[in-house]
Amino acid sequence: MILEKARVPFVKCACVSAILLLMPSRSPVPIQALRGAPRTQLEENPQVRSAMQWFSAHLNWINEEQARLTEIPAPTSEESQRAAAVKVLLAAVGLNVHIDKTGNVIGELEGANGKEVVILSAHLDTVFPAGTDVKVRREGGRVMAPGISDNGTGLAALVAIARALHETRIQPQRTILFVADVGEEGEGNLRGMHAAVDACGRSLKAVIVMDGSGIDHVTTKALASRRLEAVITGPGGHSWSDFGIPNPINALVRASVRFINTRVPVSPRTTFNIGEVEGGTSVNSIPHEAHLKVDIRSESEEELGRLETAFREAIAAGVRDEMEASRDRSRGVLESKITLLGNRPGGELRSDSSLLAALRAADEIVGNESRLERSSTDANIPLSMGIEAIAIGAGGMGGGAHSLQEWYDPAGRELGLQRAMLTLLGVAGVVPEKTR
Repeated sequence: MILEKARVPFVKCACVSAILLLMPSRSPVPIQALRGAPRTQLEENPQVRSAMQWFSAHLNWINEEQARLTEIPAPTSEESQRAAAVKVLLAAVGLNVHIDKTGNVIGELEGANGKEVVILSAHLDTVFPAGTDVKVRREGGRVMAPGISDNGTGLAALVAIARALHETRIQPQRTILFVADVGEEGEGNLRGMHAAVDACGRSLKAVIVMDGSGIDHVTTKALASRRLEAVITGPGGHSWSDFGIPNPINALVRASVRFINTRVPVSPRTTFNIGEVEGGTSVNSIPHEAHLKVDIRSESEEELGRLETAFREAIAAGVRDEMEASRDRSRGVLESKITLLGNRPGGELRSDSSLLAALRAADEIVGNESRLERSSTDANIPLSMGIEAIAIGAGGMGGGAHSLQEWYDPAGRELGLQRAMLTLLGVAGVVPEKTR
């Protein structure tokens, strides 16, 4: 494949690269953690400087691969075609690549210390159902398509960083696993990250999740959430001749009104959303079944539990109220069932963690300042298990996530790629070239 250089390198990146080139070169001490360590350990490594410059020189290739991957449909639980494409890209840079039984693509860059592992990940799936038009179109400096930013940006960054390390011959101290994982969105319940973390066991020391665009934030706190589905069933019948028998949709409406009147605190922030309601076969039929799905989130596990209890009580009350209001109960009664579709655990990164120190050092090198955030991402899984983890954007700018109007602007994306790579090397360490 012929690679073209970007016509207009991002000015800030060029300045940083120029400064780095003028710095004296010396063999760095292997970096296990940057807590209190001088940032020059990475800055003065000639291979790391070359890898930083690699992104600017190959922006066209990175942008093209992002568009190509975005145009491969990948609804949650249907990621196999996109996974196959990512596997080819990771294998092309010399990684030992396989797709695990969950569907994750895992590329291994062996470290000098093979007993310790760091994961760099980006999720494969999108929120869009099969049949969605995911053709990428360009409008000015932006590219538009469902999933182009979330998470076409992260996937492009994953393969770009793998290739940059390969072409600059960087060997890490710790083994790096490049993971394109399944099931991050919706009802995927983070199953891909669950599997990746479980497979590593105690050898896993840190996880860096690339999700979406931007460089202005770092997620260090995992927002706990639960997704539940209520199903109410009944006898069903004709809207005229069977009027008066209990109606499952009526029961859901009664329950919904009760639930949405639940008071939630501003602090700790707690939210709920009724996202799906289904039921019935025709306007003149009393339905025999109705479904409702709700998403609840909170910064507090206690509030999350309280809100789940309120939902369960509202469903029970809705069924009871509909039964009491019905004229004819001889034809059958309403029954309800609530299923937990997803449970994303909470967690928090320690403020003195080596991973956060590595991120801060990377920010300093590229001239960035990022704020700490709480969010629900793949990082929830390792954070809930006490493993150091963060989620960051992969550079550029994006908007309209989870909508058909989703867009991405790649201007300045090299800073995001440099930031992610430097953070990765900050916790993985770099083997000095002369000692290999």
